[in-house]
Amino acid sequence: MFERLKKDIQAIRERDPAARSLLEIIFTYPGFHAIQMHRIAHFLYRHKLYFIARLISHINRFLTGIEIHPGAQIGAGVFIDHGMGVVIGETAVVKDNVTLYQGVVLGGTGKEKGKRHPTIEEGAVIASGAKVLGSFTVGKNAKVGAGAVVLNCVPDNSTVVGVPGRIVVRDGQRVNDLQHHLLPDPVQQYINSLQNQVNKLECRLNEVEALLKKCEGKFLTSGVESTDSNEMQIM
Repeated sequence: MFERLKKDIQAIRERDPAARSLLEIIFTYPGFHAIQMHRIAHFLYRHKLYFIARLISHINRFLTGIEIHPGAQIGAGVFIDHGMGVVIGETAVVKDNVTLYQGVVLGGTGKEKGKRHPTIEEGAVIASGAKVLGSFTVGKNAKVGAGAVVLNCVPDNSTVVGVPGRIVVRDGQRVNDLQHHLLPDPVQQYINSLQNQVNKLECRLNEVEALLKKCEGKFLTSGVESTDSNEMQIM
C-alpha cells in the first residue's frame, strides 16, 4: 500500500513541472486524491461490499470531478493531471505509469456484459478530451491525441489522433494515416467511391471515342468508294 502511494507521488513529481513540494501534491492534487479514494473503494468492491464501494466512488466524484467505477483496476504511478471530467468504467484496466488528462473517457460502447472497457498498458498517455471506447488494448507507451475517438486496438509505441482515431506515428516513424485507420472513415470511403466511378466513366468514354473513330473511318472509306464509282460511270 505504502509502496503504491510512494509511486503515485513520484509519478506526479516526475511528470508535472508545476509540482513544487510533497505537501502541495498531497493536499492540492485532485487526481492524487481520486486514485487514493478509488483504492479504498476497489478494496471494498472486491470484497463484495458494493454499496459502500459505490458510495465512496460517488463522494470521490463529488469532491474531485473524477468518476472512477470501484471495479476498475488502477496500477501504481498512474497520474491524472487536472482530472475534471475523467470517467473510467467498471471493467477498465489502467496499468502502471499511465498518464490521463482532463476529460478522458475510458468507456464502453453498449450494454454488453463482461469486459467492455479498454485496457491501457504501461506508460501510455491519453490526452485531454480523448475517448477510448470498447474492450481492446492501448499498447505500451502509446499516445492518444487530444479529442481523439478510438474504437480499436492501438499498437505499442504508436501515436493516434483524430476522429476517427488513426495511427500517424509508429515506432518513431510517420505512417500514411489514410492507410492505418482504427475506424472506418466515411469521408475517405465516399472519396474512394467517387474515384472508382470517375475511373469507370473514363474507361467508358475511351470506348465511345474509339467506336466513333472507327465509325468515322468507315464513313470516309465508304464515301471514297462511292465517289470512285460515280467517276467510273461518267467515264
